[in-house]
Amino acid sequence: MQAKITVTETWLRKHRHLYDGATRHPFIRSIRDGNIDISAFKTWLGQDYIFVRAFVPFVASVLTKAYKGSDDANGDVEVILGGIAALHDEISWFKKEAFKWGVQLSSIVPQKANQEYCRFLESLISPEVEYTVAAVAFWAIETIYQESFAHCLEDDSKTPPELKETCQRWGNESFGEYCNSLRNIVDRQLEKASDDVITKAEATLLRVLEHEVDFWNMSHGRT
Repeated sequence: MQAKITVTETWLRKHRHLYDGATRHPFIRSIRDGNIDISAFKTWLGQDYIFVRAFVPFVASVLTKAYKGSDDANGDVEVILGGIAALHDEISWFKKEAFKWGVQLSSIVPQKANQEYCRFLESLISPEVEYTVAAVAFWAIETIYQESFAHCLEDDSKTPPELKETCQRWGNESFGEYCNSLRNIVDRQLEKASDDVITKAEATLLRVLEHEVDFWNMSHGRT
């Protein structure tokens, strides 16, 4: 019996070109190929620290939406709560890495692409935004990082040793399993969603992909 194709799988096939642009961006390939400009990495480090701080209230809002809009038996709240707990360690990691690389986080000014991405996250916090729509954004953001940095850990990669820890943070199997749990949440929600919500959720996925590409471009020194 052939497995049913989920909505997320349909979307990823439909938007493969844009998805590959987000997960196989030249910035990521430069890490994987071992020729990254360290100044670009430092730019990413500082800008992503700012983004992660904006990501925390967004994820907290997803947790609230899950509490109100999901079946407790599916464990959505527990999965998302685990993600929030991990963000504490993630912020500590950014501070440690910034010190190691001589990046002064207190003096970092968010660049345009970062500002626009953070504003997009803030717009999703609104109570009017459906749980399904917000969950799609959450899943996509986490999964793009997982697939991007896992690409840098493949056997034939030439990732510099000093960047292996960065890639391992998001590219490890455990984080991949967590992303799959988020995807399962999304697909369960989409199965029972109205056509209007599905349309908004797909548009949200596309916005995330576009923002991710812009963020990598910013880190890579492109406009």
